[in-house]
Amino acid sequence: MRILIAEDERDLNHILTERLRKEHYSVDACFDGQEALDYLEGAEYDALILDIMMPVMDGLTLLKKIRSRGNPIPVLLLTAKDSIEDRVRGLDAGANDYLVKPFAFEELLARIRVMLRKPADAPKTCYKVGDLEVHLDTHEVYRGGKQITLSGKEFSLLRYMVQNVGIVLSRDKLEQHIWNYDFTGGSNVIDVYIRYLRKKIDEGQEKKLIHTVRGAGYVLKEQE
Repeated sequence: MRILIAEDERDLNHILTERLRKEHYSVDACFDGQEALDYLEGAEYDALILDIMMPVMDGLTLLKKIRSRGNPIPVLLLTAKDSIEDRVRGLDAGANDYLVKPFAFEELLARIRVMLRKPADAPKTCYKVGDLEVHLDTHEVYRGGKQITLSGKEFSLLRYMVQNVGIVLSRDKLEQHIWNYDFTGGSNVIDVYIRYLRKKIDEGQEKKLIHTVRGAGYVLKEQE
């Protein structure tokens, strides 16, 4: 299991990293929200341990960003604040659990184990459109049985499209979900990434899956 720790208190960050590694977890560590976002875009993690009060980008802002992009990673919030309002704010932002500092390491381990258990009604992790397979849990993509390598942004875009298969998605909607809510308009970034996806998924294929709807946006679907 691979865990990302985002905690700006360096001593605590180091202690958690070392102790989790002794428990046989693979651990990456960072010290602010923007750095954590970069890690999440470049690799797949099974859980995120996230401090709320951090420089550059705070934990709640990061949490809202990753949830808006459809990332279901289990998140355990760490904070020195213990008010009901703070707990509610964290859970409403998309946290799975909440741990107040100081805490016992054994309790942290127990909460991680609970988060990593897959419930009986676990959300769908594999989507199929024609001969395209998208595995959300492993970030693996196959077309006709052949594996396709995607960047973090390309996978995020494909994930959102496959979760909305057959639905025309406007550029604005794609920008909001794949980038963030304060994305600056007027850019052709969506068109660029759609072109990247088409090259990897549709190029050389008789049946195209990514279609342009003129004046409306893009849709992922099988050809009729």
